[in-house]
Amino acid sequence: MNTVVSADGTTLACTVTGSGPAVVLVDGALCHRNFGPGAAIAEQLAAHHTVWTYDRRGRGASGDTAPFAVSREIEDLAAVIAAAGGSARVVAFSSGAALALRAAAAGVAIDRLAVYEPPFSTEDGQGARFDGYVDELTGALAEGRRGDAVAAFMTFVGLPRPMLDGMRNSPVWPAFEAVAPTLAYDAAALGEQAGAAVPVELLAGVAVPTLVLDGGASPELLRAPARAVAAAVPGAEYRTLADQTHEVAAEAIAPELLKFFA
Repeated sequence: MNTVVSADGTTLACTVTGSGPAVVLVDGALCHRNFGPGAAIAEQLAAHHTVWTYDRRGRGASGDTAPFAVSREIEDLAAVIAAAGGSARVVAFSSGAALALRAAAAGVAIDRLAVYEPPFSTEDGQGARFDGYVDELTGALAEGRRGDAVAAFMTFVGLPRPMLDGMRNSPVWPAFEAVAPTLAYDAAALGEQAGAAVPVELLAGVAVPTLVLDGGASPELLRAPARAVAAAVPGAEYRTLADQTHEVAAEAIAPELLKFFA
């Protein structure tokens, strides 16, 4: 494990694998180096790239520093990229994709950016539903009810109640509760003051080559935002991975990434 220190002094835990041009992976909600798609995708890319996976602040072995702001997480990504050599290709997933897009618009040294299903709001009523989720999440976290915060997230993303009840009694639930406060960070990256609407004006300022991916088996509420992001980022490419869902398989996405980064 390597460590990188961000601008506000927060220590970020990183794993570095492979050799070649640098690639940094940015996880989505609840995920970190030891829980999520990053390790498998890093393994697929490592023959051609030096791959940096890192625990976003408040997760895994990384620290956290109050008060939180999305700009702090942008600084975190910039710090990892600086440690990786000063510039890097970036692959980002779900709400991590929203963070990476904001970082690219802010001028962070990203050479090429690939994002998978950034879950912005595009459908009628979806923004209001997101706002309701944020209210429930904020209340649960303020009262220290981490389990209820995770449950609010799971309900928001569509997990059926019987499955949620089962998960709350599963061995993985404590791992979710450990990073529950970071759900607020993901909500902020999506735009909690704007119902997670696609930030069209901000995306118009993304000046790096960008690939937007979605899964052919994902629901329309995830595919529509991907198309909207691709339309808003100047010159962005848009591709669909056949038969993939929001939990994309490493062997499905890696060939597209290698082609885009070549």
